[in-house]
Amino acid sequence: MNITVICVGKIKEKYLKSAIEEYTKRLSRYCKLSIVELNDEKTPDNASEKEETIIKEKEGEAIVKSIKDNMFVIALELAGNMLSSAELSNYIMDLGVRGESNIAFVIGGSLGLSKAVLERANYKLCFSKMTFPHQLFRVMLLEQIYRGFRIISGEPYHK
Repeated sequence: MNITVICVGKIKEKYLKSAIEEYTKRLSRYCKLSIVELNDEKTPDNASEKEETIIKEKEGEAIVKSIKDNMFVIALELAGNMLSSAELSNYIMDLGVRGESNIAFVIGGSLGLSKAVLERANYKLCFSKMTFPHQLFRVMLLEQIYRGFRIISGEPYHK
């Protein structure tokens, strides 16, 4: 299975880079993982709603260009469906059974995802109603994907 994480913003913090490298290494046993980092647009302080929409649209254009036609797209979205770790694992396994072997998880920038990205998404997933920094969220997503593959493989996953 091919897993692509398409994300807005570059990771600068060493501790986050280290965690991403660790989960990338762990996931290599289960799938081919690629991470596509896209530039984030600078958001001015006190940006108007119109300015924020323009920024999301610019980031969204870059995201959509990064999505291949054969990808099953899962957008990380506050208005998405909430799943347990076991349910996410089952969902990934079901996608594989259905022949969806190229899955893209999309993490937007600090303003979220554009309408175009949400329309392209095949599924919308919400981890929590809480807000997380998108850099930290990348680590959380990789951990849950790793946990999912451990569950699929019948291996312990709660440690």
